[in-house]
Amino acid sequence: MDPKGTIVFTSVGRQHYGFDVFSLIIPSNPIDITHSSEQPLTDGISINFNGQFLDEDQTLVYVSERTGSSRLYLARPGSSKPELLPSPPRSLFHDRPVIKDGRLYFISAHEPNDKPFKSWSALYSTELHHHGGKIVRLTPSGSVDYSPAISRSGKLIAVASYGARPWAGDFHDLQTDIVVFRESDPTQRTVVCEHGGWPTWSGDSTVFFHRQADDGWWSIFRVDLPPNHDDFETSTNTCIRVTPSGVHSFTPAALQDGKRIAVATRRRGNNYRHIEIFDLLSQEFHPVTELLNPNFHHYNPFVSPDSGFIGYHRFRGESAAPGGDSVIPHLDVVASPVIGIQMFRLNGTFPSFSPDGDLIAFNHDFDSNSGLKIVKSDGSKRWTLLKDRTAFYNSWCPAEKNVIFTSLGPIFAPAKATVQIARISFDLANLDDQSEEDIAVPVEIKLLTREDTGNNAFPSCSPDGKFVVFRSGRSGHKNLYIVDAVNGEADGGVRQLTEGPWIDTMPSWSPDGKLIAFSSNMHNPDNVDAFSIYVVHPDGSGLRRIYLAGAEGSSEVDRERINHVCFSADGEWLVFTANLGGITAEPVSVPNQFQPYGDLHVARLDGSGVRRLTWNGYENGTPTWYEGGVEPEMGRCQFGDKLKGQFDEPLWIQCDF
Repeated sequence: MDPKGTIVFTSVGRQHYGFDVFSLIIPSNPIDITHSSEQPLTDGISINFNGQFLDEDQTLVYVSERTGSSRLYLARPGSSKPELLPSPPRSLFHDRPVIKDGRLYFISAHEPNDKPFKSWSALYSTELHHHGGKIVRLTPSGSVDYSPAISRSGKLIAVASYGARPWAGDFHDLQTDIVVFRESDPTQRTVVCEHGGWPTWSGDSTVFFHRQADDGWWSIFRVDLPPNHDDFETSTNTCIRVTPSGVHSFTPAALQDGKRIAVATRRRGNNYRHIEIFDLLSQEFHPVTELLNPNFHHYNPFVSPDSGFIGYHRFRGESAAPGGDSVIPHLDVVASPVIGIQMFRLNGTFPSFSPDGDLIAFNHDFDSNSGLKIVKSDGSKRWTLLKDRTAFYNSWCPAEKNVIFTSLGPIFAPAKATVQIARISFDLANLDDQSEEDIAVPVEIKLLTREDTGNNAFPSCSPDGKFVVFRSGRSGHKNLYIVDAVNGEADGGVRQLTEGPWIDTMPSWSPDGKLIAFSSNMHNPDNVDAFSIYVVHPDGSGLRRIYLAGAEGSSEVDRERINHVCFSADGEWLVFTANLGGITAEPVSVPNQFQPYGDLHVARLDGSGVRRLTWNGYENGTPTWYEGGVEPEMGRCQFGDKLKGQFDEPLWIQCDF
């Protein structure tokens, strides 16, 4: 039977983005930049990003997630509604669109690659004015391409490419190459420079791109190709560094005068990414967006064909268009590739459904809004159970409607840190439809673990409500234990389920009570970056590994990084976060994602039937799975968090050299 039901999950930071695309006239003197000269080009609905101009009228092609997945749109000056552009019907990911001479070029990730740990991202094209026309794959089968750029004449295409090489696990600085090929013959591809990403053309003979230089600074490089396009395949190309050390420069866009490039920068003492124009002759940077919005991040500049305008995307701030989104919904619809599965992104983490599916327990965040909350499963209302107390990972008792188990204490703490399993009881009669949001609900807290037993976390309740399995560091190693769900270890006792010098974590009890699934590196305890799924009976027997990336003994399976495993309601399927699909988009072009290779997958208990549920530039995880469907509240959100654009730059971009 195919998987079915409702899956709720989170994506790191994504719900806070509020991106819109903006433009400025490129001034001859930066002092001429004013707030009135910055114009929004998108309508404030969902997030809108990675645009390109078609002309000097600022006709825009861009990416938007308004339908629950990233799709391509065309915004024309004076039109209030964007036009949805043609794309492969099975694709839920599109990126970096370019329109040239009536043809649309874009990245899509709808075709599985030939092996695990390879991205699905590839370059496609189609006639713009013929809906239903043929969509052509330009990337060879088995290869991976990102970030296309079309030369001024339209004859040449550059991409950042892995070629047919497998992904090596890199994501700070992708080890892609700059590859060039003719639009008329995409099979004849040439690596014009090794190690580079995000290419942009100046004319037909110069390609700029970014990469991390040997001194640690992200910098722009260039490669010059022979003007005679017949012999660039056999030429020897020299990659020349363009921007200096002391400032990070990435995601370049070349102005067509051949004298300037627009770049996004990060500077010492500045926590925000900004757009600047770099003069190639004077070797000087000219600030652009910092003069307007010093406390917003600005991403991925692009310029109009004759360099009259510069565009970028940023948090929309208070400038949301009428009818745009200014509130983060509690639950946001995400398009699902599986017919029987509904998917929703939660404004929070570690969701868990109540037994009847009416409510979802979750953790809002772990800093200013720490604690435990519940929300209606239609996304219409939210209440607070715990406030200003760090809680994480929740398990709603299947046998009791008003009992939730959670972890209290610091997250990502060492084995001996004090983290305790708590039983949270509350009265559902308090959950009426009062008009106010986040009403505090009285709770009773019972700690099930002793304070002196170290790091006890990730509880999962048995289906009969009698026991809780959890991960504990009390022995010095993080293994699984089972405790009485009512009396705790002081009165009911605790027993060890797994034992060894490795990490067993994030257990999930099956709906029939016969199995416990969890993530572990017991197959290679020295590698704390590689986890696989294991299952075991509650009495400790029948321990086995579920092989997903390949057969037992193959080299692929030891590269699995699989976490956040959860059972389907019928117990036949597992949902989990995995690195099996590699990297979908260049991470340096996106706000911080701790593991941008984390996508949701489902598989049967024997490891067969693997299906990918998400593919995007985010880290998706902490899923919960309910057997039925839910009916989300339609229309604009009345309640929710105000969009504030609070998200981080990639934490691995350091400025303190």
